[in-house]
Amino acid sequence: MAEVPPGLTRDQQPVRCWPGRLLLVLAVAFSALGAAGCSAITGAATSGFADGLSQAILDQDDPELVREGTPAYLILLDALVRSDPANPRYLGAAAQLYAVYGIAFVDDPVRSGVLAARAQEYGTRAVCAADRHACQLDDLEYGAYAAVVDRLPPGDAGALYSYCVGSLAFIRTHSGDWAAIARLPRVEHALQRLLELPGAPNQAAVNMYLGILNTLRPESLGGHPELGRAYFEKAIELSGGHDLAAKVEYARSYARLVYDRELHDRLLHEVLAAPTRAEGLTLFNTLAQAQARALLASADEYF
Repeated sequence: MAEVPPGLTRDQQPVRCWPGRLLLVLAVAFSALGAAGCSAITGAATSGFADGLSQAILDQDDPELVREGTPAYLILLDALVRSDPANPRYLGAAAQLYAVYGIAFVDDPVRSGVLAARAQEYGTRAVCAADRHACQLDDLEYGAYAAVVDRLPPGDAGALYSYCVGSLAFIRTHSGDWAAIARLPRVEHALQRLLELPGAPNQAAVNMYLGILNTLRPESLGGHPELGRAYFEKAIELSGGHDLAAKVEYARSYARLVYDRELHDRLLHEVLAAPTRAEGLTLFNTLAQAQARALLASADEYF
């Protein structure tokens, strides 16, 4: 029987759960592809081309161009996985990009769900390829799952990160399925493990994910809003304030949850006043500003 997230019964839907939450933050996972994606395609092309391709996407200020061009990169990664199906770098890069594209750039919920399922599959295969003890990870009961995750060494951090990204994408697109929602505590445990592993990728995004997961519900229903706030502030600190998505999610996930209009508006106005151009962040800063405008426009109705 599927586990029920803490603080909920089976007849309760998760409070303020997934709509809009991970659309932007999963996109931020793509910044890790500057490393994972490049190393993954080095065997198929020169490393200089690989670096340039990922960097060109991350520094693009036209999201529609990325929406139209990314499918070719997805097919490339599929081909690389076929050529070396036990390579955790190929699998991890594919998991991340499928998650990003399916959540951030696909409007059709059915198609988004299909792409997220592919992301989950690749992420699960990535962590298995990295460590044989992590195979069939999702079939283990929670205690055994946690024990395996806690034993993963620093060298497996990239694969574990891809597993988390793929899992979150799947949960986001299957939010009406209790079996999917019940996996949230598992993903949270894996994210916390990433904070402990030296050299784990994209620590700012990991903190942001944990901020979201701890603010899915109010405190009265088992949420941990203040812990979530601490994670958001750490994410902002780690990015030096250049990653505007952290502030958008802080406003959406925490400030709206606790009805703090002053914090909500301050964060979003800071996002709109900030330059979008930042190395490796331009694309998703552009998306962040669009979401900040939408959140401000709906603020009077919400508060």
